[in-house]
Amino acid sequence: MLQYIYNLPVIVRTSILLIFSNVFMTFAWYGHLKNFADRKWYIAALVSWGIALFEYLIQVPANRIGYTELSLSQLKILQEVITLSVFIPFAMIYMKQPFKTDYIYAGICIIGAVYFIFRS
Repeated sequence: MLQYIYNLPVIVRTSILLIFSNVFMTFAWYGHLKNFADRKWYIAALVSWGIALFEYLIQVPANRIGYTELSLSQLKILQEVITLSVFIPFAMIYMKQPFKTDYIYAGICIIGAVYFIFRS
């Protein structure tokens, strides 16, 4: 199984790791608004830091793998695409937020950023 993963293109391996990293990041940043709203802020901060540790344990290797073939700007835009792709379902499903057409407009802007950063 690991051999199959190592044979994947760098951008695919990086993207998979960044998706997992972003799930942890999104919960660390926003999950406390639902789960710890009745607790003191520093309790929520400590829990968020604990979750963020797992995010960094995935994100750092993802960026190191990605940086072997992608530029720093390409890594950043890839991260933003993944962040938006993880955040929207999180907001709608987990946080019960309504769908907004602004999500579509934000996605269009991100597609433009991807085009300009990856076109060379």
